[in-house]
Amino acid sequence: MGVAAGPIRVVVAKPGLDGHDRGAKVIARALRDAGMEVIYTGLHQTPEQIVDTAIQEDADAIGLSVLSGAHNTLFAAVIDLLRERDADDIMVFGGGIIPEADIAALKELGVAEIFTPGATTASVVDWVRGHVRESAGS
Repeated sequence: MGVAAGPIRVVVAKPGLDGHDRGAKVIARALRDAGMEVIYTGLHQTPEQIVDTAIQEDADAIGLSVLSGAHNTLFAAVIDLLRERDADDIMVFGGGIIPEADIAALKELGVAEIFTPGATTASVVDWVRGHVRESAGS
């Protein structure tokens, strides 16, 4: 995980084939405006690309945006890859069109938080500040 001092570093990613990234860009901008360092990966990223980026960028967290309905598969793949690469201290959170019925299972996999439509940018920023800093020890 990234160093505890300095700004929180977050990779914001759009895994899979979903081509709609407005929400991811809004969250990336909100996190940036709140003083965090944000690396936006762009559209159509594979779980491998996302995890590689997070490790290379010394990220504290990965924020995934999924609207395609493939959230169970994509979140699980990212979590599994982080574990395989001994990088499971990088916190994963996400949002998008994720049914309420799937949220508990995603959290059981290791996803720290899920933000559904209607979540405010302030709530995402506050959550990242509180939870990533707690786990980073600062």
